[in-house]
Amino acid sequence: MKVERSLFDSANGWRVLPGSDELSQAHLVLHFGAKELLETPHYYDILRNQYPDAQIVGCSTAGEIIDTEVHDNTAVACAVEFASTEVRVGARNMVDVVDSFYAGVELGSELSAPDLRSVLVISDGIQVNGSELVRGLTSAVGKGVPVSGGLAGDADRFSSTLVSCNGPAEAGKIAVVGLYGDRVTVGHGSVGGWDPFGPERTITRSKGNVLYELDGRPALDLYKRYLGDEAANLPGSALLFPLMVRSPDSDEIGLVRTVLGIDEDEQSMTFAGDLPQGFKAQLMRANFERLIDGAGEAARICNARQNESRKLAVLISCVGRKMVLGQRTAEEVQAVASLLGDGVSQLGYYSYGEISPHVRLGSCELHNQTMTVTVLSEGDD
Repeated sequence: MKVERSLFDSANGWRVLPGSDELSQAHLVLHFGAKELLETPHYYDILRNQYPDAQIVGCSTAGEIIDTEVHDNTAVACAVEFASTEVRVGARNMVDVVDSFYAGVELGSELSAPDLRSVLVISDGIQVNGSELVRGLTSAVGKGVPVSGGLAGDADRFSSTLVSCNGPAEAGKIAVVGLYGDRVTVGHGSVGGWDPFGPERTITRSKGNVLYELDGRPALDLYKRYLGDEAANLPGSALLFPLMVRSPDSDEIGLVRTVLGIDEDEQSMTFAGDLPQGFKAQLMRANFERLIDGAGEAARICNARQNESRKLAVLISCVGRKMVLGQRTAEEVQAVASLLGDGVSQLGYYSYGEISPHVRLGSCELHNQTMTVTVLSEGDD
């Protein structure tokens, strides 16, 4: 497996970064960039002209990751040449399907095959219910096939997001990448680092990913009370206080959910994934050191050092973490790099939701406010 890394900025245009491999043919190109760049005429054409035979998939972001650096208002790309791994892609737009679950079923069915080893999904971050999408995908490809990836971003604006799959980026799109064959190895890790605070509450009224009431009171009222003056900056300021939800019948660590939007008239909040009625919910707040340590733990879980061949690590972290960490954001990316070791190229972005197998439960889930790491490699090159 060979990897070529590129960075685009307004001063220098696209440039290949030092230490990249020399490719004879790219099979897969992943690219992540600021929405304004993806909307630029000929942005996609440049990538297609550079890699004429590759499957090209990417999205808009809330920040870009390349190696140990974090950028804003740039674009990053990795072109991958596999020795024997087959790559297939599929895409759907939400205007053409009934809902997020069936979009996942259709895409999973399109990729499903006996030699399917892993699925990478890059989805619109506003128009898609991420947990329903993952549920549909896993129902089609089977529980034995890991699904990872994330939702697109749009800085902290939560206005619209874009996804590209072998064409210019569009809103409402979902793209999936299937990797096939015996030689490809895929490792996954996903860890948060937030601390719970305040009482655990019961979700007394919700529908899908829309939350109306906690303990019989309007959820939006509760958030505004905790946010104080920052309530004027909703929904972005709610990223400082994500919500952890868990089944009332389980003592396992729950899933963290991020706010995507609010409705003042209905006093409701829309999250990136489902909040089932009757589940328990608890507010979370940041712990700087644990956020950074959590990123390193996600890398450790991948067990990437077990294979000494060339590797690509796809890092997808939540925009909420970036807002909290501020100038220390690069530290979580550096923590991942220090644990993955030499010979690993890092590419990624800051998202509105992360997808990865749950560390304890094993099932593939939508996460929020986590750092997720997916490491791709092949056997002996």
